[in-house]
Amino acid sequence: MTDTTFIEAFFTLHRGLPRQAPGSDASTRHLLSLCGPLPERPRVLDLGCGPGRSALLLAAEAGRPGSGGAEVTAVDLYEPFLEELRTAAGARGLTDRVRTVKADMGALPREDFEDGSFDLVWAEGSAYVIGFAAALARWRRLLAPGGTIVLTECEWTVEEPSAGARAFWDAQCPLRTTAGTVAAAQSAGYRVLGVHHLPDSDWAEYYGPLAERVRARSRDGSAGNPAMEAALAATREELDVRARHGHEYGYTGYVLRPVSAGDGGAWPVRPETAADVAAVRDVNLAAFGTPLEADLVDALRTDASWVPGLSYVAEGPDGSVAAHALLTVCEVDGVRALALAPVAADPAFQRSGAGSSVVRALLAAAKERGESLVLVLGHPEYYPRFGFVPASRFGIRAPFEVPDEAMMALVLDDSVPVPAGTIRYPAPFGV
Repeated sequence: MTDTTFIEAFFTLHRGLPRQAPGSDASTRHLLSLCGPLPERPRVLDLGCGPGRSALLLAAEAGRPGSGGAEVTAVDLYEPFLEELRTAAGARGLTDRVRTVKADMGALPREDFEDGSFDLVWAEGSAYVIGFAAALARWRRLLAPGGTIVLTECEWTVEEPSAGARAFWDAQCPLRTTAGTVAAAQSAGYRVLGVHHLPDSDWAEYYGPLAERVRARSRDGSAGNPAMEAALAATREELDVRARHGHEYGYTGYVLRPVSAGDGGAWPVRPETAADVAAVRDVNLAAFGTPLEADLVDALRTDASWVPGLSYVAEGPDGSVAAHALLTVCEVDGVRALALAPVAADPAFQRSGAGSSVVRALLAAAKERGESLVLVLGHPEYYPRFGFVPASRFGIRAPFEVPDEAMMALVLDDSVPVPAGTIRYPAPFGV
């Protein structure tokens, strides 16, 4: 049995199913709603479209109300899926709005897929084939100005997945948490417009028909066809892992838009690594002209207030650290909050958007981790751009005298009550 015969058997097993990945029309519509206003007749590219459930919905409904839907180019490597889509489009009167192309979504030829030719790039359940980072890098050129990428990604929903779940997924497609995916999107130069966790019912829409197909094929018998036997065994394993470990992982939809220079934020950003420690210190020394902030960052790294993954850097054109921002744990009347400090940009990159980019990414990462409140003592004309307001509005005060407008708060989760009282900073702050 060769890889080719196994793949052919795998696709044969999946032919005629309504979906090739978890999803639903409701989730497709919700992700579409998170894209914001679209052109009257948007140009949509559905990559890894399978039998085209999303392509059909987008062709009928994407665009401004009354516009008659979108022009959809649907791409897949498996011709029988494309034939299913063409048949369905004809039955729904959408033939003139759906064009099918047999192509590799990871290597789309420029002569057929020109730069800037699509308002919306869509990939439900398919980006994993080439990898999240590769998808964002290769598909970005396809977007028209203001264009959006929508894709779904399988992720861990628990901090410590079991050995059984890891054994399966690490061999298939190593998973991140939502916070990790958000950070990866931001470091690739995208702004996260929306996040949608697909409900369990979206898995049932995929696995229900698939499980029935496996049972039917097993009854029919696959003796003498090693490729089909292998495809059935692999699918049974996938279904079994979901039954045993489904609470540990799930699919999440992302609505992403490239950050442009006009946003003041066209900077790759990411969590710091051990290799960045010296560079982060150098940036803080250069930005402030004294060792106080640099020493503070070093001291916080060894303090209980340090939160792994909430120290971010922005990269300069040569890959060097251009800016840095840090969140650590503080308290307000005994209730957990985060302190944003310090924020530093290399003087060579000040007023370039590097500092703003790293702050936005850091705050987004904190929100995705479930943090609810961030406090900052800083310039009252700078931090309000991120949503900060005077902390006194919530009855929050600094442990020392400070202008009211300089002590600010940002509520990340409106469902969590905001504590009132005096801020207690970590010991390295020395207050």
